[in-house]
Amino acid sequence: MEYVAIATVAAVIVGYGLVSRRLATTPLTGPIVFVGVGVLIGPSALDLADVSFDRGAVRILAEATLILLLFTDAARIDLATLRRYFSLPGRLLGIGLPLTLAAGTLAAILVFPRLGVWEAALLAAILTPTDAALGKAVVTSRLIPVRVRQTINVESGLNDGLMLPIITALVAVVAVGVDLETPAYWLRFVATQVGFGILAGAAVGYVGGRLLDHFASRGWVEGAMRQLATLSIAVAAFALASAVDGNGFVAAFVAGIAFGAAAREQCPGAYDFAEDEGQLFALLTFLFFGAALAGPALDDLNWRIALYVVLSLTVVRMLPVALSLAGSRLRLPTVAFVGWFGPRGLASILFGLFILEEAEVAVFEEVLMVVTWTVMVSVVLHGATSYPLANRYGRWVDAHPQRPVMGEMEAMPEMPTRG
Repeated sequence: MEYVAIATVAAVIVGYGLVSRRLATTPLTGPIVFVGVGVLIGPSALDLADVSFDRGAVRILAEATLILLLFTDAARIDLATLRRYFSLPGRLLGIGLPLTLAAGTLAAILVFPRLGVWEAALLAAILTPTDAALGKAVVTSRLIPVRVRQTINVESGLNDGLMLPIITALVAVVAVGVDLETPAYWLRFVATQVGFGILAGAAVGYVGGRLLDHFASRGWVEGAMRQLATLSIAVAAFALASAVDGNGFVAAFVAGIAFGAAAREQCPGAYDFAEDEGQLFALLTFLFFGAALAGPALDDLNWRIALYVVLSLTVVRMLPVALSLAGSRLRLPTVAFVGWFGPRGLASILFGLFILEEAEVAVFEEVLMVVTWTVMVSVVLHGATSYPLANRYGRWVDAHPQRPVMGEMEAMPEMPTRG
């Protein structure tokens, strides 16, 4: 990236930082600002930056962002707490997630005739994970019942990692054209990509967590190094899995779960890092997304893409959520609120870039275009509506005559959120 572009990006970060607290109560979120700046400085507008995700520095940033995202999202989840309050997140992940994948696949088959079943399923899988950080007010507002915002938070923290093995398998089918009647191939594939990824992640995350917890409890670990050591565990899991032909991203996610179980007291170090450097990585990824993908995509919108974007952000997400929450004693406005706030963000961007690019899918451009437009629209719509709808929904709950006995008001401990 040229120096003018670097200076521009730095100025935007400083400028946004100066007014970030003020903007927190407006529809202008960080992702909206940085995607917009990316479009502005990219080749489609001022052409100040020649940005491409296949360039070394940008690709390393994106890869580091995904590792950090998967590890810290998993480490945030307190498994002991989650087991006691798993009812609503369990419905969304166990019922809503597969239904969303199925609905997205069906919609893709109907809207895009060029896509085969596996390509349609891959597109749907990339767009199934949600990113609660795009609607930060929804998971941080004290007006919203803890149970509701924590349900959205837990779903967002786990669904990207849960989708990784499915996406990995779909990539193999689409890219290699595997004969589905050869179970030996699939056994080898699962054992290496998914199996080795899980084993490497569990081993590195647990052992690293125990070691860090042991030495930190003795006062041997300096504060800043505690954070760096925590995130280095994620990198080590990624590298070890990759070295044995496993999936490094699966390993990073599993390492986060194992680390959280082994060293719960050390997890705030990871959160601190994620809220600082991690947020910077995320915003830069949105900026590069705007420059490299969103800007060029502005001239390529057609009715099929527009229709799928609308379906993906509404029916494909909201109907499975409604079905999964049936019988949960939640009121209809709550079900609609949870259904609407399923933003598509960082995970969809990064899964689309790494997996589709590596797969060399024949319909790569069409699939990536749909992912790009879905994320663009989600960034704007979910970001702009998060604060006003959170306030409106919170006031509705507060004024409800049966508020003390509502299912939404069941007590639940809070877990850290990704901002």
